[in-house]
Amino acid sequence: MALSKINPTKLSSWKKLVQQFDKENNLHINDFFKEENNRLDEFCINWENFYVDFSKNRLSNNSFKLLTDLCKETNLKNNIKKYFNGSIINETENRAVLHTALRSSENDEVNKTLKKIINISDEINSAKRLGYSGKKITDVVNIGIGGSHLGPEMVTEALLNYSQGIKPHFISNIDPDFTSKLLEKLNPETTIFIIVSKTFSTIETLENANKIRTWFIKNASENSIKNHFISISNNTEAPKKFGISAENILSIPEWVGGRFSLWGSVGLVISIVIGSENFNDFLKGANRMDIHFKSSPFERNIPVVLALISIWYNNFFKCETEAVLPYSQFLSKLPDYLQQASMESNGKNIDRNGKKVDYETGSIVWGSTGTNAQHAFFQLLHQGTKIIPTDFIAFKRPIHGDSNQHKILNSNFLAQTNALMIGKSTSSENIHKNIDGNKPSNSIVINKLNPFNLGSLIAMYENKIFTIGSILNIYSYDQWGVELGKSIAKEILLGHDEGLDKSTKKIRKQL
Repeated sequence: MALSKINPTKLSSWKKLVQQFDKENNLHINDFFKEENNRLDEFCINWENFYVDFSKNRLSNNSFKLLTDLCKETNLKNNIKKYFNGSIINETENRAVLHTALRSSENDEVNKTLKKIINISDEINSAKRLGYSGKKITDVVNIGIGGSHLGPEMVTEALLNYSQGIKPHFISNIDPDFTSKLLEKLNPETTIFIIVSKTFSTIETLENANKIRTWFIKNASENSIKNHFISISNNTEAPKKFGISAENILSIPEWVGGRFSLWGSVGLVISIVIGSENFNDFLKGANRMDIHFKSSPFERNIPVVLALISIWYNNFFKCETEAVLPYSQFLSKLPDYLQQASMESNGKNIDRNGKKVDYETGSIVWGSTGTNAQHAFFQLLHQGTKIIPTDFIAFKRPIHGDSNQHKILNSNFLAQTNALMIGKSTSSENIHKNIDGNKPSNSIVINKLNPFNLGSLIAMYENKIFTIGSILNIYSYDQWGVELGKSIAKEILLGHDEGLDKSTKKIRKQL
């Protein structure tokens, strides 16, 4: 057996948590600060370049200890070992889950692929690899969808300040208008295209790739495809028929899920854009977080603590959503990336015993960047009827030297977490201005937005996702709901409508 198969709600710690929640769910966060002298020491974690403060939560020290007991009773420590040692923890697909190996130097297959990634990106950035007419490459287009798109796009935007000069573009949606408009901006002589599809059969990706191939041949020649197209795929024959040379085909290990694949060959576009040295730093940062996750006690373990807080709000307070609010415009796509990583993983209603769950599993993840979000949905956070646990992410130092503006940014970060907790009392005549406070948040402070720290941040959330799935006894790494929609779409394209409901059949006639 790989992961333990324990219903968490049957455990002693869960039953005690129910009782503890009944005692404290109406308490104010301020009450915990008054009653717990060591709260700041016990509810803050200093690690490497990270400072995580989770003291502003509707969570007592007693409840936190019970949550760590839940980790022990669900065999989390053993499950983490299985996760990292290559056990078949994705049992429904009979696969290991080893994307963490992509950021470690212990696997020969990984090292071989990484060497290829570095060689290609170095050749492009040093102008050793040129376009068919001898011109330097200026643009790279990543053609993929889902995990082949969201992660690389998020990272290249987040690390724009570390760009080596190659401009990235991303095509995912099968939207002909978008693709056509993008091609108008590109010069075929100076553009590299990366087609990312594990099977080289994903309909959106292949349609977009074929459209670009036709455009490219009109402007260049079919023989020049070998200079400008790269494939990330386990299907070696189909890319060759497309015109891609064997040395430009990189594989994706079967034990890597799409939404966690940016650390390997899918991250080629990242390495091209930020350079191989920065890409290596990115991998090292993630690996450092993995080591922290594997070796730290639960109460001082950042991914575990964040996971326990999510379980606490989702299952006991019945909060349906949680928000991620980075105070950096460069991280604008981080909430979207985490939305996919989390909701595609833990959006399950069957447990590892094959039984329907009677508790909450995955949360709805959403968010945006501060300070923009403060002028959008923060009104609901402050005075709405919903409790929305929130991660605030800030950086100590700016990338560029504008410390005054950075102080304004971080003063907003500090003000919002304080206001959410404290609120504001007013006289009865101004009741509409009354703000109750008692709204929970985590503060994640990182030294600087750089490749190493971004790697750590993403790995932190990935390991949080694993921890939630592990404790809640679900399989986090299959995605049968996604596959259902894909299979129905194929049937519709083939002209079949036998399985469609009356409403869908009628809508189909309108399209």
